Amino acid sequence: MRKNVGIGVALLASASLLAACGGNGDAEPAEVETDDTETTEPDETDETDGEEDAGGDASGSELVVWSDAERAEAIRNAAADFEADTGATVTVVQKNFEDLRSDFLAQVPTGEGPDITVGAHDWLGEFVESGVVDTIDLGDRAADFEDVTLEALTYDGQLYALPYAQEAVGLIQNTELVGEESPETWDELIDMATDAGFADRPIIFYTNGPEGDQYTSYAFQTSFGAPVFVQDEDGSYTNEVGKGGDAGLAYAQWLYDNGSAGTGYFSDTIDYDIGNELFATGESPFIVQGPWTIPTFTEAGVDVAVGPIPAAGDETAAPFVGVQGFYLSSQASNALLANEFLANYMSTDEAQQALYDADPRIPALTAVAEEVSSDPIIEGFLNSAQNGVPMPNIPEMGAVWDFWNPVQIALINGEDPESVWPTMVENVENAIAD
Repeated sequence: MRKNVGIGVALLASASLLAACGGNGDAEPAEVETDDTETTEPDETDETDGEEDAGGDASGSELVVWSDAERAEAIRNAAADFEADTGATVTVVQKNFEDLRSDFLAQVPTGEGPDITVGAHDWLGEFVESGVVDTIDLGDRAADFEDVTLEALTYDGQLYALPYAQEAVGLIQNTELVGEESPETWDELIDMATDAGFADRPIIFYTNGPEGDQYTSYAFQTSFGAPVFVQDEDGSYTNEVGKGGDAGLAYAQWLYDNGSAGTGYFSDTIDYDIGNELFATGESPFIVQGPWTIPTFTEAGVDVAVGPIPAAGDETAAPFVGVQGFYLSSQASNALLANEFLANYMSTDEAQQALYDADPRIPALTAVAEEVSSDPIIEGFLNSAQNGVPMPNIPEMGAVWDFWNPVQIALINGEDPESVWPTMVENVENAIAD
């Protein structure tokens, strides 16, 4: 799926970064520690009974925040204001991002974990089921965030983390070949590419080679009305598989019709590097990929535009959106104080801008997202994300990929949609039931 996300996006945004807005005045920055032991021992002398007024004097209290190195400085800046206002201390422990999930699951139940950790939204289901996170309350501030970012961090109708960043794939096009106007439908895309002389390869359709990649192509599936799981009215995912029935079969038929048995537009040979090289060398005018690929194309001299993914079916093409946020531990020494820090300090425009400057993914806070979208490429990815849905954060998602990705390849290689697609749906449902 994704490669070099942090590096790629950083390069993409480097030309348009604003100066970091720490907003810490004359306050001393929060203490930063490096986690060399992979554990964080609680300081019993600093623990409280959780009954302080979070908005008043919290002298002697400590909040421990886990972060990777990229985001630590932005957290420090927000924490400096918080420390000056409350008298509390915020200790930022730097860890490898790859270790955060497993360490949080292992250490919170023992009382050795942090009060808050940075993390991805698709960790949420496992965190809730394991009892290691608590709900947070953003109050009126919640209305200022992109809806999809709140949905991503909501489970069974409850918000469990403060969102701060989002990312999604979009339609990238070579403007020298097809201009800057984005096609709204699949048929329009084909017509534009054909008129430009690319009737044989109108789009580079990424499949992760023979492995399959329904993550990148998910927007096409949703345009047929076949979500991977059904969502409740509040955006929470249920474990009801949504890609069965006529809608799912219509998407499967579309894959088949554009594979080896049909137009031949899709094959099982396009892995990440091959796809990027084909687009960078002008072999096709369109590709669906994420912001992390933009430096590869611009460094090759390609002028690109980015827009929402066109619908192949009758509904809006809704890509998966990935969200980053700050989780509140269920064992936080002072949950009220931690919630105050998240809701009133990490959610400010200044803090969210500083997080963007440190790790340039589209901000979750709408005002800051619009500010950084003065860059038309970032604006294009934001527009795509605004059509999107969060990748399911429920544990059942783990039962999907091993069945779902291979069926994409089977259909592209000419296997019968009415056979392989319903079998895939049944296999997913059985795996979930087990």
